[in-house]
Amino acid sequence: QVQLVESGGGLVQAGGSLRLSCAASGRTFSNYAVGWFRQAPGKEREFVAGISRSGISLYSSDSVKGRFTISRDFAKNTVYLQMNSLKPEDTAVYRCAAKIDYGLGYQDGTFASWGQGTQVTVSS
Repeated sequence: QVQLVESGGGLVQAGGSLRLSCAASGRTFSNYAVGWFRQAPGKEREFVAGISRSGISLYSSDSVKGRFTISRDFAKNTVYLQMNSLKPEDTAVYRCAAKIDYGLGYQDGTFASWGQGTQVTVSS
């Protein structure tokens, strides 16, 4: 398994931007698919975006598509989530997760490695 550390969260006004980072160590990260998930208070954890080992990205819904961009830097063993035009409903703890990429999708129960999470708060 890989060890994951998120960073980049914080407090931002609506319409602002944040870039989250998910830094990996411990294994050959290039073979891993990575997903970003978020959980707001009182809500279930939800998938936000994912990126395959070949760099193909997937977004959860139209609510983030066009505002969020997931990318990865293989040299730095890091996956990013660029979040633009943030809305108060984006407020949540964001966690990244990784698994060896067998092309089986991004269901959260299939991920073996998780970061500790980073808080994103968007004020109105």
